[in-house]
Amino acid sequence: MIGIRSEDQIQKMRDAGVLLHAVLEHLKQMIQPGITTRELDQAAERMIRDAGAIPSFLGYNGFSASICASPDDQVVHGIPNDDPLEEGHLISVDCGVILHGWQSDSAFTAPIGQAPTKVLDLIRVTEESFWLGAKQAREGNRLGDISNAVQRHAESHGYGVIRDLCGHGIGQQMHEDPSIPNYGPAGRGVRLRAGMTLAIEPMIAMGTWRVFQMNDGWTVVTQDHGWCSHYEHTILVTDGDPEILSMPGANPWGEAQ
Repeated sequence: MIGIRSEDQIQKMRDAGVLLHAVLEHLKQMIQPGITTRELDQAAERMIRDAGAIPSFLGYNGFSASICASPDDQVVHGIPNDDPLEEGHLISVDCGVILHGWQSDSAFTAPIGQAPTKVLDLIRVTEESFWLGAKQAREGNRLGDISNAVQRHAESHGYGVIRDLCGHGIGQQMHEDPSIPNYGPAGRGVRLRAGMTLAIEPMIAMGTWRVFQMNDGWTVVTQDHGWCSHYEHTILVTDGDPEILSMPGANPWGEAQ
């Protein structure tokens, strides 16, 4: 069942999104050659708990950290460790918070120090794919309209769209109905209604879309070890442009909110 949120519930998700945005902005400022993903994880947990919230990921199905930190060919679910980040590489950071019983989920990919143009282009196109997909998340459209917009833009630049992982509904639970693929035909799937809250998250690779899971039971890696970028926000479906709950005040479609 896909939940339709009340205004009170939406406000709680906005509050969670404000906190999560602040956490991820802080982590972005920390990213530089030599820092470890364990240090990023510790900083995230500290900020979340200091705000009276709970890290969504910590303990989720046994996951051992507050963020997923996935460098280079790791798509998602990378476990933080003590390996220093390397100049010219990239790192994807995914994080969730629970505040007053409601969730927010967001992810970004950042270059480490001075990265080559091919890395910056991958990150840019992934973010563009998100915004084009998210713009379709309005009342009356179909779920497939989101998926198709993501796929068309990413593949037009020659990238692979990860198919084994997808976005999801979100509310009091991290993963709720519906599942939101990043590929597929437009005009198909659930009809969207105002009040739905969704986590849209393109995962875009330099090479193949095929992936495998490492022996740690969590980390997902591209089959050809091509580098991958991940970008995600929690959004609210409305009868116009969606509201980006995990990026307060964001409105990339032009008119002021």
